[in-house]
Amino acid sequence: MARDRSGEEPDELQSVLDALDDADARTIIRGLEEPMTASEISDACDIPLSTTYRKLDLLTEASLLTEGTAIRADGHHATTYDVAFEAVRVLLTDDRDFEVEIEGGAQAPDERLADIWSKVRRET
Repeated sequence: MARDRSGEEPDELQSVLDALDDADARTIIRGLEEPMTASEISDACDIPLSTTYRKLDLLTEASLLTEGTAIRADGHHATTYDVAFEAVRVLLTDDRDFEVEIEGGAQAPDERLADIWSKVRRET
C-alpha cells in the first residue's frame, strides 16, 4: 500500500486507523463475542443506538466487522455484526510506505452458508 504524492495515507490504512482510534468503536469490538444486531450491541455496550449505527458503519467500512443476516421465523430478518479480524498490523515497507494487514476472522463462503443453514434449521 503506497502513500500518495500529497503525503496522505491511503484510504484503507486511514479508515482502519480512524476506526481503532474511536473509543466507542473499540468498545463495540470488545463487546462482540458472537454476531449481534445493532440493537443488541447498543444495549450490551451502553452506547446510544444512533451512535452505534455510525460506529458500525465506520467499522464495516474499515473491514473490521462483517455483516450477516439473522434469519427469523417471523420473516423479519435482522442484520448482525461480527468481528472480522484476529490481528491488525501496520507495517513500514522497505520503500518507507505504510501498509495495513487485517488477519483472520473472516469465514469462507462455505462456512458462512453452513452457519446460515444451521440457523434456519434451529428456527424451523
